[in-house]
Amino acid sequence: MEVAPSVLQTRGPLHIAYLITRTDEIGGAQMHVFELARCLLARGVRVTVLGGGEGTFAKMLRRAGIPYQNVPQLVRPIRPATDWRCLWKLRAVLKQLRPDLVTVHSSKAGWLGRLAARSLKLPVIFTVHGWAFTEGVPPVRRALYALAERMAAPFADRIITVSEYDRQLALRHRIASAARLVTVHNGIPDITPSLRARPGEGERVRLVMVARFSPPKDQTLLIRALAGLSALSWELELIGDGPLRVASERLVHQLQLNDRVHFLGERQDVADRLSKAHIFVLVSNYEGLPLSILEGMRAGLPVVASDVGGVHEAVSHEETGFLFPRGDVDALRSALRRLIEQPALRVRLGCAGRRRYEQAFTLEHMVARTWAVYQTVLQQKALREP
Repeated sequence: MEVAPSVLQTRGPLHIAYLITRTDEIGGAQMHVFELARCLLARGVRVTVLGGGEGTFAKMLRRAGIPYQNVPQLVRPIRPATDWRCLWKLRAVLKQLRPDLVTVHSSKAGWLGRLAARSLKLPVIFTVHGWAFTEGVPPVRRALYALAERMAAPFADRIITVSEYDRQLALRHRIASAARLVTVHNGIPDITPSLRARPGEGERVRLVMVARFSPPKDQTLLIRALAGLSALSWELELIGDGPLRVASERLVHQLQLNDRVHFLGERQDVADRLSKAHIFVLVSNYEGLPLSILEGMRAGLPVVASDVGGVHEAVSHEETGFLFPRGDVDALRSALRRLIEQPALRVRLGCAGRRRYEQAFTLEHMVARTWAVYQTVLQQKALREP
């Protein structure tokens, strides 16, 4: 870290513009932007969030009093004509706003936002919420995404990765120099003590996985692992929605687990559901540093997760939970069996996870370290100006 993280301090009325592609869902990148914008706004920094559409996330921002501006041309699919119009629209919006700093999030917003900001000589930071060329992505796609990021990297003053794994991955792929890559772990706000879980209590063990039903995740592997533990007393809540939900529902029906596996869809009361759980599970094919794992640790739950991306930077194997190799159903089943059968182990790992959250993954940690990167870039800009 180039600037020692300290309490958040501002020097004058700064204006920061956040740019993110999707507003039709509330995922890790959206919550990251929301919490940063909310905290900075509360501390007197002027904030504007730009995004594509008027979806759930845009409504969430407006309810919180965070200024939001829709850029309808900003869409996730690659559409050259639309993307070209989006670039010029972003340039016009940023020229009008004249922010002191632009921070861009997600691949499409990252590409177009960096180009638009650099064309106006505005300092810009790209935050990576998991590289599109990470391990687990098909090889051809990995090569193409790495090439695209290597081309776009020079347009950012700094690149923030939410895990050290992603920083090292960028260095291996020669995306940018070590000096321009900085790791700032994700952080989330704390909950009231009443929302802390009691993983050692109760007869039937409740497992919860919070994730979108999409290719990065693998709910079906979890369902198959639990099907082999039918003699034990457990139930599973799957929170989230997405295109692969139907396949998971079909598998549950085939395995005759309808009375044990519950599909809750998208929920606004995730913290409450976790407070009633005993084990948190996240099965993934690839990740950055998922917020859902931090939510499980914050609640005081033992975490069982795929050892992919930066997950091991949050979950310490056999200390705060269990890690298992990507796609290994037997290793997953073994970890689940141990936790279902041993209430004392759930309590010990859950308490350790809660301490780990307090030490490294609070919102205050993330904001302070992010602000330090912002200050570095702004100071360098000031030195360049006549």
